[in-house]
Amino acid sequence: MESFPLDVLAELLVVLLIVIAGVFGLVGSYGLAKLPDLMTRLHAPTKATTLGVGGALLASMVYFLSSGTFTLHELLITLFLLLTAPITAHMVAKAYLHAHGAQELLPPTGRKYGWASFDAAPPSGGDALDSIEAPRLAED
Repeated sequence: MESFPLDVLAELLVVLLIVIAGVFGLVGSYGLAKLPDLMTRLHAPTKATTLGVGGALLASMVYFLSSGTFTLHELLITLFLLLTAPITAHMVAKAYLHAHGAQELLPPTGRKYGWASFDAAPPSGGDALDSIEAPRLAED
């Protein structure tokens, strides 16, 4: 029984990764276009499209490794994408909550003060002002 050459297996892996990346990219783009509001549309590009671009970059890494060259470009781009996409989504969601007055929609925190984005911290009770109270009292 003959085994497949390594080049054929690498090409099949590259093709599979590109197809998977294309499916994720298509689903993410469709979700971005068709979901009803910003908070639901936010998940499509940050989840599915990130996996799509990551799959294409992974396919590129496999292709260049099988051809005998190694570059860090694809790996660095993938790491940058995986680090920045969640942070960007978090900032967009936070801005949306502030812009639409969604403070009432958030569940209670179970502490004496509420969500950090909306409520001030409770007073410390001592004579010295802490780092949270001092700037707020200076504005009054």
